[in-house]
Amino acid sequence: MSAVENGGVACNYRLRRRSYYGFRELGLLEKPQILRSLRNVSMISLLRNGLYTRCPSPARNTCIFSMDACEKSRSTILDTSRHNRVPVYVMMPVDTFGFDPSGSPRIRKIKALTVSLKALKLGGVHGIAVEVWWGIVERFSPVAYDWSLYEQLFQLISQLGLKLHVDLSFHSNRHTSSGGSGDVSLPLWILEIGEHDKDIYYRDQNGFSNNDYLTLGVDQLPLFCGRTALQCYEDFMFSFVNKFESFFGNVIEEISVGLGPSGELRWKFPGIGEFQCYDKYMMEDLRMAASQEGKPQWGDKGPQNAGYYNSLPSGVPFYEEGEDGFLSDYGRFFLEWYSGRLIHHADVILAKAANILKQYQGNERTTVTLAAKIGGIYWSYHTVSHPAELTAGYYNTACRDGYDPVALMLSRHGAALHISK
Repeated sequence: MSAVENGGVACNYRLRRRSYYGFRELGLLEKPQILRSLRNVSMISLLRNGLYTRCPSPARNTCIFSMDACEKSRSTILDTSRHNRVPVYVMMPVDTFGFDPSGSPRIRKIKALTVSLKALKLGGVHGIAVEVWWGIVERFSPVAYDWSLYEQLFQLISQLGLKLHVDLSFHSNRHTSSGGSGDVSLPLWILEIGEHDKDIYYRDQNGFSNNDYLTLGVDQLPLFCGRTALQCYEDFMFSFVNKFESFFGNVIEEISVGLGPSGELRWKFPGIGEFQCYDKYMMEDLRMAASQEGKPQWGDKGPQNAGYYNSLPSGVPFYEEGEDGFLSDYGRFFLEWYSGRLIHHADVILAKAANILKQYQGNERTTVTLAAKIGGIYWSYHTVSHPAELTAGYYNTACRDGYDPVALMLSRHGAALHISK
């Protein structure tokens, strides 16, 4: 593939802050339509080899707000719904997949996998959660989709009488896995573009980036062989639906759409985190937003007093209540822009997903649940500023509800909420 020409491409996203905010005065419990879309995800260890269980709501109109993390893997009867059992889903380990010497995807140890799936079925497990990787299906070249691995896997799961939760994964796991056969990168042709333009990935204030996920700044830019990032995601979803629509409703019960690193709606983080908006495309967007705010000086860079990944919240000026902190006019502007771009990213992708799935939702036999994940970020929650949440993109502090706008956005698309731990 020849190098991609990026010169002269301008970001055509226009920030409209009032379109995304102004929800804080409404309490979550005042919106029953949101409650019907929320569901807790309990991730508890089931087997030593990395399988986990997912416990979604037992009925479409039932919401589970809490669940004992030490519960057994069997179905659990809820006090609020004694006649409905909670179906248990087991997550497929990522090292189930591998590549043969030619680079084509394959299922590793298919006989052992079949035995394991039969045992899970006998144990009362309802279904399997499977990550469908962009980096496997569209691995070698744009719009060249190879679904053979997933055709084989879905057929096997279906024949054993198990159901499916599908996670459409647009991220890489190379920086979160232990290495080896379970590593899945972004598509190779995306990585080739990244060799010529490293700003297509998240970047911190020190210039460090990794290729786990494409930056939000390229959502609307045709840098990927004539397509924008959003068009790449949409084309992938269309191809998936066209290939597997016969499984909808009877085998595939839920489709979760990946929205960031680890499939979660967030920016990259460890520790208290650092703001990940320093690629040239996001900085251009920030400059535009600051200019529209009438404060062009705010668009030169992100907060310069926000510490580093392993800083403690105490003693970091931006996370304190001073004039240079998160409660200042600049602090509020930056955090609204930073979290707003994340919510807008999810809003557009989920709108596309909901539109693709709309034709299947009118028939009970083909209905599938649309879902999205957010990260459960609890460390430094005892502070007023909640710095780890802020750098991850959740503008949630002791004096502001940052999850209400996320819930409203999901509700608009009828999407369920998974909270990862």
